[in-house]
Amino acid sequence: MDGTLVTRPVRTTCPYCGVGCGVLATPDGRGGAAIAGDPAHPANQGRLCSKGSALGETLSLEDRLLQPEVAGKRASWDAALDAVAEGFRRGLAQHGPEGVALYVSGQLLTEDYYAANKFAKGVLGTANIDSNSRLCMASAVAAHTRAFGEDVVPGTYEDLELADTVVLVGSNLAWCHPVLFQRVMAAKAARPSMTLIVVDPRRTATCAGADLHLALRPGSDVALFAALLKHLRDEGLADRAWLNSHAEGVEAALEAAQAIAPEAAALTGLDPALITRFCTAWAASPRTVTLWSMGVNQSSAGTDKANAIINCHLLTGRIGLPGAGPFSVTGQPNAMGGRETGALATMLAGHLRFDEPAEHAALAAFWNAPALPRAPGLKATQLFAALEAQRISALWVMATNPAVSLPDGDAVRGALARAPFLVVSEVTRRSDTAAYAHVRLPALAWAEKTGTVTNSERVISRQRGFLPAPGEARPDWWMVAEVARRLGHGGFGWDGPAAIFREHAAVTGLARPSARAFDISGLAGLADDAYAALAPTRWPVPADGPASARFFAQGGVLAGRARLVPTPFRAPAEDVCPDFPLRLLTGRLRDQWHTMTRTGAVPRLMAHSPEPTLTLHPTDVPGVAPGALVVAESIRGRTIFRLALDEGQARGTAFAPMHWAAELAPSGRVNALVAPHVDPVSFQPELKSAAIRVSAYGATWHAAVLSATRLPRDLAPYETAIVVEGGWRHELAGQGAPAEAFALLLTLLDTPGTAWQRMEDPAVGLYRAAAIRGGRLVGAVLLGPDAALPPRAWLAALLASEDPLAPAERAALLAGARPDGPPPSPLVCACHGVTAAAIQGCGGDVAKVGAATRAGTGCGSCKPEIAALLARLEPA
Repeated sequence: MDGTLVTRPVRTTCPYCGVGCGVLATPDGRGGAAIAGDPAHPANQGRLCSKGSALGETLSLEDRLLQPEVAGKRASWDAALDAVAEGFRRGLAQHGPEGVALYVSGQLLTEDYYAANKFAKGVLGTANIDSNSRLCMASAVAAHTRAFGEDVVPGTYEDLELADTVVLVGSNLAWCHPVLFQRVMAAKAARPSMTLIVVDPRRTATCAGADLHLALRPGSDVALFAALLKHLRDEGLADRAWLNSHAEGVEAALEAAQAIAPEAAALTGLDPALITRFCTAWAASPRTVTLWSMGVNQSSAGTDKANAIINCHLLTGRIGLPGAGPFSVTGQPNAMGGRETGALATMLAGHLRFDEPAEHAALAAFWNAPALPRAPGLKATQLFAALEAQRISALWVMATNPAVSLPDGDAVRGALARAPFLVVSEVTRRSDTAAYAHVRLPALAWAEKTGTVTNSERVISRQRGFLPAPGEARPDWWMVAEVARRLGHGGFGWDGPAAIFREHAAVTGLARPSARAFDISGLAGLADDAYAALAPTRWPVPADGPASARFFAQGGVLAGRARLVPTPFRAPAEDVCPDFPLRLLTGRLRDQWHTMTRTGAVPRLMAHSPEPTLTLHPTDVPGVAPGALVVAESIRGRTIFRLALDEGQARGTAFAPMHWAAELAPSGRVNALVAPHVDPVSFQPELKSAAIRVSAYGATWHAAVLSATRLPRDLAPYETAIVVEGGWRHELAGQGAPAEAFALLLTLLDTPGTAWQRMEDPAVGLYRAAAIRGGRLVGAVLLGPDAALPPRAWLAALLASEDPLAPAERAALLAGARPDGPPPSPLVCACHGVTAAAIQGCGGDVAKVGAATRAGTGCGSCKPEIAALLARLEPA
């Protein structure tokens, strides 16, 4: 923004998942804003998920990075940018273009992405620019390119509503893309004959809405879809006319499937009858959408898994038609924009290719970049391995947190610590990665940025700033342009994001005529006012006229002929063994996002799942109670989790969320356990499979601490900090003397004027203390020999209260609850703050609960949990 205060609703776009929901943000004049879904946006039609609806609670400047810093000290922008330019100049002198790199993010706007890619490839002459999209979408990109000749999502969200059968593969859509899931469920409610099939090793919240769940063995998707491909051929459903005209590779793909299909039941662990039921349902439904996400992509066979899905649609011609096609949904708000601008090591820009001489030459001339690289650069895991080996002398990380998100996390942190020169552009100080930086550059946050993003259905939407830039924060594209200028390069003299967008659009028109599908050259002449008013727009937007919303419609294909790809079966790279007998699966939580630098600061988003938890089947940890602490170990790392037991978790597997960073839970970083195995085609890491062992953590004391401010880190081997209204809750455990731990915690809370209530029973290891100042509760310590501590919710509510304590409240502080008060109840609906007790008190069905409490009427992602709670009330 230009600093002007806006008070009217501003149409912008949500910064979370790839659904790309429209948001109406109305500034309140005090640095905050009211948030609502945009009913006019085609992606969400007014809906928002729990995270999106809480965006107004993420706008605080607390922990914001607001000034440039060099060597840990505040610096001017000139000094910081000079340091960056000198660092890269030095890196080029030491190792040439192969010794410098950028690591960027699907959180960037398209204009930021374009500038970063032009800087890396056009100025530095290196293809060593990769994105955290390598961790989520690279296998889908590679599969699209192998099948279609280009990275293209054929269909639209509307296809999910028009389909007679929707198959969700490796996607907990209810939690990870909840607005899209509610569109599917609304369509199913309107057409009860619609079939929903879930293919996932875990029984997730998405399964509650499914007609069929195939809980296949982790990593075995290729075998299932080989069986389907063979079944389709055997049933005479191959569309030979379409294949003869538009496809190739049919017989080789069928031959590969034929070799696997007889072993499908053994490889997947599924009942043969269940496989037959799945194949029959898919075959009988011409209008079928097969949607996949991270469960497919984050695999050492992710590209083959995606191509196995696409093969089935190509064989039957079920592609490009209303309600039919393969559909990859992205995990980040602008992962698609990064793919479009070429901000990956395997791409140029605008879907131009390294291996097409005319396209390479056209871009080199357009950018005036004679040193434009001629081959792909280092992908994410390769890049950080090169950093560890000191082959990268200068690295710039933008809007991402690789210290947490990359596999082999301890090795990555070691590489960052030894980096010769590291620049980090960030919004927050809560980033683990920023702690390692030599130069920190304060970037604009979501509410301040202006530009565009592209969602999973190829819709370009405007992100519009509605709050003024705080402190000295600047756009990422501006930082890049300033460093390019300092290195003596022109071509970066943009006066704003509209100019960058026009240049980006013009690139998509280069080297034509061409079969390239990505074409927004029709927007290359967009005036500033037209850019400011740009409505959601699906590409392609060619300069020579309109284009179809769906690719492959009426049989049309891209780049000559579509290709069916042989997909041999490969098991996960790391197998279980007697020493590490459990297979760890990782994934997202309903109310959290990435490494929690934004959502981890919102109390209601932390309430549903406040601690890093490992979920196991009860038979895999005999004798360990739920709620206990357990140690998870792999050959490369060690973590401590809170244990959850679930009969629905497959035996021999474990599940842990991906979100926790050292900033909030130093011992809960799941990627410390995960190996850097990658897909050989996409180079996407296998983040969803690691061999681990689990044992009870032998703590001598457990503690819960409530305080008005965050306590120092590294107080105990197990430590989780949880933001609550009015302060912080800390869960701690250690193996030292309980009395010493209690004394240390009291010291941290003690301030002048504090009165204490205390109870100590060293014989049984029980210690309690409540800190009171000005008649109000300002802190509490609950410490005992095991995890069975008093409840925290009532004390946390008192911490947030401005009212003085009543006598009955004072008397109950050390017990953690009033004798006459309601028992503690976990939060279920984050959108409307509804607890399990309130839901069960309603009885009836999900609709009745929604009418009485509003639970489930927001994003709807809590509906499966509501239904499960109500089911427990029903008589046996």
